[in-house]
Amino acid sequence: MMDSGVEGLECDIPLLGIAAWSGTGKTTLLEALLPRLRERGWPTAVIKHAHHEFDVDKPGKDSHRLREAGAAPMVVASGSRFALMMETPGRQEPDLPLLVAQVATLKPALILVEGFKTWPIPKLELYRGDHDRPLAAGTDPWVRALACKPEEMPSEILDRLPAGMAYLDLDDLDGILDWIVDWAAGQRSAKR
Repeated sequence: MMDSGVEGLECDIPLLGIAAWSGTGKTTLLEALLPRLRERGWPTAVIKHAHHEFDVDKPGKDSHRLREAGAAPMVVASGSRFALMMETPGRQEPDLPLLVAQVATLKPALILVEGFKTWPIPKLELYRGDHDRPLAAGTDPWVRALACKPEEMPSEILDRLPAGMAYLDLDDLDGILDWIVDWAAGQRSAKR
């Protein structure tokens, strides 16, 4: 059985959250990991949570006009890319199961979720020694691994981490990559 706790989330693809406070380097880490994951045979989709309104469409363009007129969803496509835009009025937060279902139809080997740190999904937590910010590892049962700089993590915190939780060096990209691939392979095997 896949390691996922989100109600209504039906996905045979390993799903891993990359959770951290803003400014910790989630996007920078993903940017470095994605080509390496692909090289290892793990083409990866990313779902990113935005804490603000955003628009990938430009007012005045045909696709924007059609979306504003009520197209739901609106897909604009060219030979090199496509974008699906959908209005979600009345929602306070994005619907992660819906987003996962959308991405899963494209059959990536792995789905990484940036943000959504409070959702009940398996997570790799990144931590940069912001000691005024709470660490989720040890309190969030969904954190499977913690990546931080060893010199920035007090030993008394490390001593309280649950047994079996992976502890990774945030500066060791290969170590983080190895852990993700091993974890994802274990998830893939568990679903068979």
